Amino acid sequence: MKRIKTAERPGCDARAEALGFTWRHLDGARYWDERAYYQFTLAEIEDGLEHPARELHALCLDLVAEVVKSEALMAKLAIPEASRDDVANSWKSKSPSLYGRFDFAYDGTGPAKLFEYNADTPTSIYETGTFQWVWLEDMIAAGRLPADADQFNSLHEKLQARFKAIFPSGGFVHFASDEETLEDRQTVKYLEDIAIQAGIEPRFVPIDKIGLDADGRFVDQDNFIIQALFKLYPWEEMFREDYAANIGGSKTLFLEPAWKAILSNKGLLPLLWERNAGHPNLLPAFFEDDPRVADLGNSWVRKPLFSREGANIELVANGRRARVLDQGYGEEGHIRQALQPITRFDGNYPIIGAWMVDAEPAGVGIREDRSRVTKNLSRFVPHVILD
Repeated sequence: MKRIKTAERPGCDARAEALGFTWRHLDGARYWDERAYYQFTLAEIEDGLEHPARELHALCLDLVAEVVKSEALMAKLAIPEASRDDVANSWKSKSPSLYGRFDFAYDGTGPAKLFEYNADTPTSIYETGTFQWVWLEDMIAAGRLPADADQFNSLHEKLQARFKAIFPSGGFVHFASDEETLEDRQTVKYLEDIAIQAGIEPRFVPIDKIGLDADGRFVDQDNFIIQALFKLYPWEEMFREDYAANIGGSKTLFLEPAWKAILSNKGLLPLLWERNAGHPNLLPAFFEDDPRVADLGNSWVRKPLFSREGANIELVANGRRARVLDQGYGEEGHIRQALQPITRFDGNYPIIGAWMVDAEPAGVGIREDRSRVTKNLSRFVPHVILD
């Protein structure tokens, strides 16, 4: 694994605009950054990332099957008591999953280490599945990469196939997000486009415009019944909304399903470690009230059960605490995870996002930052495979 400095393609911004990639700058700061790329060997991808992602996902599904039978474990994950049947029933009914993303520390010299599983509302799919592939094709066409350069990237195609598998007859599917959040809306637009390619007719509804009819069915802003809904809105917040009591009786097929609330929770990490201690791709992790947190010594990471984009993540190295991006998360509890050193490449700390579609690995996207915590504006950098 190497980080290779390079130059931007001529007309990169115009190319992005033409393709509708609007989430690439914010307040003058770069998000998409093609002034460098990460280079992997095929073995690094297949053995170092693809295989661990598949294996960890299987361990996660085993864990879900255990948790849905346990009130104590659901309580440990801060799933509200009133919503636990919704979680369990979605698993028992085999409600389908669309996608998720493992976040790994990896440098090509040792096993990838799992930081967390973004199993419910992950973003950065367009830049992974389409724009970095366009970058690769352009770089090959310009002679700046060899013709045999490749990527681990079947995300777009696998998402399309998964939509077809979930909705074999096509039909209406609603898509929802916060209409005012640019990144979320662009992510949902991209999924709507993929859904069209899969023979589905998408209909967007702002998340705050969803209502209930007299029969307890969810409806959109025009009072159309929502039979199936992709929602870029986390389950931990849905369970705490006024309409939470209506979720189970609404007859809506949710993507992601309610059982994903178990996997998108940082409490997943200590539960995985307890059942698979010593697994090469896992880090020691414990709930904060577990006396075994002392085993971590004076270097650890404190994570809220729920948080986004690095918020309220606290790094402690040899007793020294790093600055925390405080956005108010943590009321439901915390876990502590062993502090995993991240290899710096040209002063940057890369985190590898390994995508899953259903139970299959589907590609990687890389975010890097000058700090060790990946945040909202951490840069997305493309990758190539070259042997």
